[in-house]
Amino acid sequence: MKAILLAGGKGTRLRPLTLNIPKPIVPIFNRPFLLYQLDLLKQVASIDEVILSLNYQPDRIEELIGNIHNLGIKIRYLIEPQPLGTAGAIRFASDFLDDTVIIFNGDVLTELNLSAVLQYHRSREANATIVLKPVENPSAYGLVEVDQDGNVKRFLEKPEAEEISCNTINAGVYIIEPSTLHRIPKHMPWSIERSFFPALINDGERFVAYVSSGYWIDIGTPASYRQVHRDIMDGHFPTEPFRSKPKGTVVVADSAQIEDGVTLEGPCFIDEGVVVKTGARIGAYTVLGRKCEVGNNVNIEASILWPSCSIEAEAFLNDVVLGQGCHIGRNAVIQSGVTLGDKAVVPDYDGFNR
Repeated sequence: MKAILLAGGKGTRLRPLTLNIPKPIVPIFNRPFLLYQLDLLKQVASIDEVILSLNYQPDRIEELIGNIHNLGIKIRYLIEPQPLGTAGAIRFASDFLDDTVIIFNGDVLTELNLSAVLQYHRSREANATIVLKPVENPSAYGLVEVDQDGNVKRFLEKPEAEEISCNTINAGVYIIEPSTLHRIPKHMPWSIERSFFPALINDGERFVAYVSSGYWIDIGTPASYRQVHRDIMDGHFPTEPFRSKPKGTVVVADSAQIEDGVTLEGPCFIDEGVVVKTGARIGAYTVLGRKCEVGNNVNIEASILWPSCSIEAEAFLNDVVLGQGCHIGRNAVIQSGVTLGDKAVVPDYDGFNR
């Protein structure tokens, strides 16, 4: 049995973080995001191969995955000649599909019993199954309407308030039978949500929904990227490095150097090779990536720093994300949800007085 990870998007909503690195391998703590999705797929023993459908910076993904030993599952790389959309990418992989296929959007992190979804798909003798997630604010999403028997009836793309008839959204996880894929034209962009699924409904195919109450997030924006780190630290999505840890845990790698007089407030994560100098404060929900250097009396609150960032003395960071290799000058202040791309430089602020 095969699974497809739709990992070809440019990650434009997550820019500038994705200018130099494709979204599937942006770090969540110190692991590429893609590995969390592979962890979920490996729960299904019958999956013997995962097809990575790539287009944007595919070499970066192949290089990273290729350097991971004992991945635990076979990977096939398919590089789209052009961006083919969610359905077009599946059609592009169809020559390798001879059985039921599980499909994952490249943005989704979820706690899901995937084996139970597969069992449901088979028990309903469905040609397609979509996983849905109930949300509190359905107006912000495209909705999926089902009948009392769990059959999918229609898709509502970000409806007006008076049009809202349900609170279930597309969770970006599907199970599909290859016999349905002829509806997708070859070698052209095609949407699974706007074209393929409506065609199944119109043709009367057995298309059912599985509603999941487990954790779910789309990591595709800076705000949600920050949020997923908070959620893992708070135990809402149980995974390393905070699995089974007490609330408010400070996780510090063995090779990190924390000088005397540093304040660490949990939950926070400090990776290998990090140096934090005297007088610095590392506040809750902060992530310091590998080999970051934090100067004297720096104050960092609820921020995510990718590897090799340097923060000079007296700087203040609050609720920011810094790409790899950023340099923040002495006395600089950055806050209010700012996101900086790789190697950004913020100069010293000589007139700062606190």
